[in-house]
Amino acid sequence: MRILITTDWYEPTINGVVRSVLNLRKELLRKGHEVRVLTLSQSTLSFRENDVFFLGSIPAGAVYPGARLRLLPNESIVRELISWRPEIVHSQCEFSTFRFARRIASAVGAPLIHTYHTVYENYTHYFSPSEKWGRAVAAAFSRHIASAADCVIAPTEKTAELLRGYRVNCPIRVIPTGIDLSLFYSEMIPQKRRELRRSLDIPDDHRILLYVGRLAQEKNVEELIRYVAHVSFFPVTLLLVGDGPYRGELEVLAAKRGVADRVKFAGAVPPRQVAAYYQIGDLFVSASTSETQGLTYIEALASGLPLLCREDPCLDEILIDGQNGWRYSDEQGFRFALTEFLRDAGGRRAMQTVARSLSQGYSMETFAGRVFGIYQQQMQRNKAMETVGTI
Repeated sequence: MRILITTDWYEPTINGVVRSVLNLRKELLRKGHEVRVLTLSQSTLSFRENDVFFLGSIPAGAVYPGARLRLLPNESIVRELISWRPEIVHSQCEFSTFRFARRIASAVGAPLIHTYHTVYENYTHYFSPSEKWGRAVAAAFSRHIASAADCVIAPTEKTAELLRGYRVNCPIRVIPTGIDLSLFYSEMIPQKRRELRRSLDIPDDHRILLYVGRLAQEKNVEELIRYVAHVSFFPVTLLLVGDGPYRGELEVLAAKRGVADRVKFAGAVPPRQVAAYYQIGDLFVSASTSETQGLTYIEALASGLPLLCREDPCLDEILIDGQNGWRYSDEQGFRFALTEFLRDAGGRRAMQTVARSLSQGYSMETFAGRVFGIYQQQMQRNKAMETVGTI
């Protein structure tokens, strides 16, 4: 099958959308399909690298950190993709490349599938001084995008419910994004663990509470720093792996709370090296409620790390309280779960086993297989509608 994936985000950017696209593309190629990608370049130049087509773009950091917007369309690239006649067009972003996804799908009569990765109402602080107005805009925008798609894929039931609340009427299918589990199943030798800990200046007797992700306002990392500042019953270090526009504020907060020595900023880490940081962690922590799925949660579980996360519906399918982690809703709940975890060595080992076991349903193979099933269903549906239209 000829499959075109369109996305505003692609390498070298590191985020959940990019990981989802790369994993899907890799697995579809492995299964013998032809896959091309249409994305934005990191400059004003348009070009092609093998089967990835880059459209010239300009920075749009004022809208969202790291974002880019297309320039005028490169008609030769669009015409080439139309001539290729993709059988499926799968859009991954709602802004610049979505317009081309819709245009190409319409030109060749292919189904347009769209994956809804981002809960925009959690990002209103980037584009609106009014939270209420921003949420109304997010709902109207999401309806507009979905109205042009034949089917929308939501990574979790949380996202699907949100779209239904927006009055999105096209079919919505829930398919969790998969990851390359093999990257996180491999064990790091003890010497390498010790070397990585020491390079981060983490004392040998400290348990590591690990956060992996962007350091952005919507991730609520400041809550983790405030809570860790009150932990005195056991030596712990909060290790933040990732970077973002909020890092400066978080460093100031850690110093102000007197825990600059217990909050370590590892910075941005290349994707292939992230697994090593999970290997030195003891417990994965997150205070975010802005996730559509949270791929880092799955990566943590695959690495054998239990979760301690702020209550959120996206956790319903992956977190079983007391078995592979805990949900908390306030500092008292956070402290209770952390105390249970730190004082029960046997319980920690049991939770690590359950964590790995529950991650097995989130492989790239399972993910790509379910997405391809949607492709087939939508193609059959479109053919049936065309047949009815000719009668």
